[in-house]
Amino acid sequence: MALERATFAISENALELMALDKPDLPSELSGLRMIREGALSNEAMAEHGFPGNTPERLRGAGRISGYNREFGETSSDAARDGFNFVAATVAHLFDNPDTVSSWMTDIFIKDFESNVGESLSSGQQLISVSRLEPRGFFDEAVALKVLQGGQAGLMSSTVIDFRVGRILGVAFTGTLGDHERLDLTTQLGLALEKRIVQVVLGGG
Repeated sequence: MALERATFAISENALELMALDKPDLPSELSGLRMIREGALSNEAMAEHGFPGNTPERLRGAGRISGYNREFGETSSDAARDGFNFVAATVAHLFDNPDTVSSWMTDIFIKDFESNVGESLSSGQQLISVSRLEPRGFFDEAVALKVLQGGQAGLMSSTVIDFRVGRILGVAFTGTLGDHERLDLTTQLGLALEKRIVQVVLGGG
């Protein structure tokens, strides 16, 4: 299809244009402020990923690079159960659409599921992982609800991975306590998908 073919003309430099800015966030997340952004090399992904991840494994899986933009709330006033304290969108560039699809199932989902019960680099423990069914995306999409805990208590993440040609879009929300945020994360993901398509087709 034309959109898929158009993603082969995309360079790493375009990824920064795809990650959402503050005005693009759903209204429920409008109180968050940008706390981090930048390119995500395979080296950086491996360093902050699960134990055993290496840049060579990620490159071998077809991943070239990515760009992350993250919004959060650091005020102690927001430290209440059910508060959505962080949200992020990431655009990753892959060799081709097939490697995006393989990544979603063989790395994203399998790595989380195989590390349940393990300690994370953040010092927290990965307590449980549940598969969710995202809807409304143009092509393939998968999602997880991840529960982790530590000295500060429970924190849950809802993560959606979706494919636009050879681009992997990722939408992420983090919530204090044990909560699923599929609807909210879907809003974030659909806004990211729209933005990716605009950039790919030259309207970004």
